[in-house]
Amino acid sequence: MNPTTDTFIRAELISFARDPGDGDTPEPGSFEHYGDGLLWLKGQHIHAVGHFNELLPSLPENSDVLDYRDKLIMPGFIDTHVHYVQLDIMASYGRQLLDWLNDYTFPEECRFANHAHAEALSNAFLDEMLRAGTTTAQVFGSSHPGSVDAFFSACQKRQLRMLVGKVLMDRNAPEGLLDGTTGIADSERLIEDWHGKQRLGYSVTPRFAPTSTKTQMDAAGALLRNDPSLWLQTHLAENSGELDWVAELFPGSPDYLAVYEEAGLVGPRSTFAHGIHLDNDMRKRLAGRGANIAFCPSSNLFLGSGLFDREAANETGMAFTYASDIGAGTDLSGFGTLKAAYQVGQLRGQPLTAWQGFYGLTKGNAKALSLDSHIGQLAPTLEADFVVIDPQATPLLKRRINHCTTLGERLFALMMLADDRAIYETWAGGQCQHRRDIAE
Repeated sequence: MNPTTDTFIRAELISFARDPGDGDTPEPGSFEHYGDGLLWLKGQHIHAVGHFNELLPSLPENSDVLDYRDKLIMPGFIDTHVHYVQLDIMASYGRQLLDWLNDYTFPEECRFANHAHAEALSNAFLDEMLRAGTTTAQVFGSSHPGSVDAFFSACQKRQLRMLVGKVLMDRNAPEGLLDGTTGIADSERLIEDWHGKQRLGYSVTPRFAPTSTKTQMDAAGALLRNDPSLWLQTHLAENSGELDWVAELFPGSPDYLAVYEEAGLVGPRSTFAHGIHLDNDMRKRLAGRGANIAFCPSSNLFLGSGLFDREAANETGMAFTYASDIGAGTDLSGFGTLKAAYQVGQLRGQPLTAWQGFYGLTKGNAKALSLDSHIGQLAPTLEADFVVIDPQATPLLKRRINHCTTLGERLFALMMLADDRAIYETWAGGQCQHRRDIAE
């Protein structure tokens, strides 16, 4: 796309500048809302955002304006923890975590030794992700370096902002997935080839403590020390059986988090998926190092792993993000993730407002990933990643929206009733990358 090409879209716009707070009413100044707004793009970036009538005199003469006044535009959704290599095992009959890994996940991931398969799944996954309104994700590949090459290549062709990593695992898995002799060297090569190229970033990715030796995790920590611009993603305290296993494998470490701390894996660009079975001391340690927990509600419910404690996270200052965790997760849609997060919150007596949910899915997730200077908000100079939402997408959603009298009610109705059918368009890098089929 020409970096000076102008695009003008007239629609209702909403975007969060900062955390709206936990109250039913958002804190003043935490978001911007334009009932009749104009989003002005220049190439891959946002040039201006504001009220249509106020910006209209600034538009070049004879400008062609896309008229989406019956639509709502938000920043593109961000998914902080997802396994693209597990797309085809979504909705596999539920087992608890460790059984599910052995029965479904490991056999499926062995298929990614085939590069053609990795290419096909990369594109299929990106198609589904964009259909769901997600423009950025932090993604697990398999332990095969080719799975990451294929995914990065597919993302580069679409000019997407993505974080991806090759899974590191040198024990307690099928032989075809173990990478003990080459895992770190393969990661170093992938970092050299892809990290920081266009809109791509590399996440160092030990699967979780039970499948990496201390030697491998120490080496992963060395990668992070050598390049602080890298990200780190792994799993932590998802399942009670997992905790017992880690205690057996690392008898010298005082707790699960300490295993990662001792390897140098806990820092401001570290995402730990799940974090259900933590105590407040561990939460405070994570907060002190600036790490975040990826809250994966649909996955946690599907595997019966437990209920994430948002209140404890807030009280200890521990950052958390929202994630789908496909394939144990049951929905690629950010709407589905927020719906499940609300249900988990209700079971804990911690209701989730739509203000908190949509802030978290956009600006909040971007901030936790250190990407908020690029994405997460409709604001000048930021990258033009956004989603066009159709509040009339289904008969039921239309009926509910038409009964709403406030913006908060409409956002909550979307959070509970919308799905990929409500995603009219998904834009990334200033280009429309998905448009809903008229037949849908």
